[in-house]
Amino acid sequence: MKVLLLLIALVVIVCAKPEADRVMEIPMMGNFTDFEVYSGYLPIPDKQRSLHYMFVESENDPANDPLVIWFNGGPGCSSMLGFAQEHGPYSMADGEEVFHKNPNSWNKEANMLYIESPAGVGYSYFWGKDKDSFNDTTSSEDNYAALLAWYEKFPEFKGHDLFISGESYAGIYVPYLAWQIIEHGVDFNLQGIIVGNGVTNYTYDCEPAYLGMGFWHSLYGTELHDKMEEYGCEFVREEEKPECAELQKQFYSLVEKVNIYDVYRHCYYEDETPRYGVANINGENKTYKRGMTAKEYTPFLFKDSKNGGIIPPCIYGTGPTDYFNKQEVRDALHIETDQPWELCTDRIDYDSGEIASYWIYPILKENGIRILHFSGNADGAVPTQGTRDWMRSLGWNQTQKYAPFYIEDKQVGGYVEHYDGAILASIQGVGHMAAQWSPVATRHAVMQFINDKPIDNESVHFETA
Repeated sequence: MKVLLLLIALVVIVCAKPEADRVMEIPMMGNFTDFEVYSGYLPIPDKQRSLHYMFVESENDPANDPLVIWFNGGPGCSSMLGFAQEHGPYSMADGEEVFHKNPNSWNKEANMLYIESPAGVGYSYFWGKDKDSFNDTTSSEDNYAALLAWYEKFPEFKGHDLFISGESYAGIYVPYLAWQIIEHGVDFNLQGIIVGNGVTNYTYDCEPAYLGMGFWHSLYGTELHDKMEEYGCEFVREEEKPECAELQKQFYSLVEKVNIYDVYRHCYYEDETPRYGVANINGENKTYKRGMTAKEYTPFLFKDSKNGGIIPPCIYGTGPTDYFNKQEVRDALHIETDQPWELCTDRIDYDSGEIASYWIYPILKENGIRILHFSGNADGAVPTQGTRDWMRSLGWNQTQKYAPFYIEDKQVGGYVEHYDGAILASIQGVGHMAAQWSPVATRHAVMQFINDKPIDNESVHFETA
């Protein structure tokens, strides 16, 4: 009798997936018969807010493959950007309006969980008298509560290796959620974190690093550079030297037409891309902001910044914004709210902390949590130089020599630095959205890390689009 009850319990666990959240097909994207896809909501206890999730099972071995959580940044931007344009099973390229099968989808080797956070972002919402104000700690508390709720829906994944990942301001979200798990002492089998071009330490990231990488990417000349050296300019936020402020102003005048997310990439301007659209959602016309600009996706760049408004308002993601506001798409994803979907929203009040997430890294190391930062090396928003500088400032010993890794018939995909506790993989020739713009190299670095294999391994190649 006991054996029978145990078998019944095991069957219940195996069959615990929420069928009401199952997505068999998404219009104008594709059907999901070869692997399972779910879309639904994760309620936050004792609060009037609910976070939307997308879960895409692995095409390989979903019963055993790792679980990877993904967050996009902002704060205020939707993680559906990762699903729709970076590493979901179908992707939509910049400037396009149709989806194509993604040969470099991360779900080819991992179970992918996308969470839209905080409430008010994307399809996630709050109601009643709940407040729409957040900070780094409170948002991580909600993310932790959402993860608990997700495991309630999918208990069969509790034993899987867990990796928390994301890009840009997720350089805050990702380590903060790992810290919450450590603080609560819950056994989620957390193995590592993965951050792409993520803000971590404002002393090194963003403006100070942009000035440095700008010179080595030939965005300004030796005369200006030599003056910066002469005056000892560091361009940190508290810098007050008038000479340095003037030199910084000269730098920004030279790059005012440069795409800060990728200094070599095309910029879609506002006059090419209407900023607002209208969609009929549940019988009511709603106006929404199409796409996002750098000031909307990385507002921390403009906090106490000297660059003013001279960075060009390049527009990204207009196609996905129009798509996710279509009624038939919302219905397929079981969307509960009437709010229009935007890539980045101004409907939330988020107080970004000054300390960022640098302080968490020694805690992660002490708890055996593996760390990977990948960084598109043409990014001016959160440049590779800043990531390298703050990582070195931790004082962790370098454990392997600087080395290239190869893709596509031995083309260089990027370079790897190993420290005692962390790995930095630069992605060659692309910027802020490395997972979107160099999907083969980025997937190589990420999956090798997840599988605890060398990233600089010439024998590993992935299919290209």
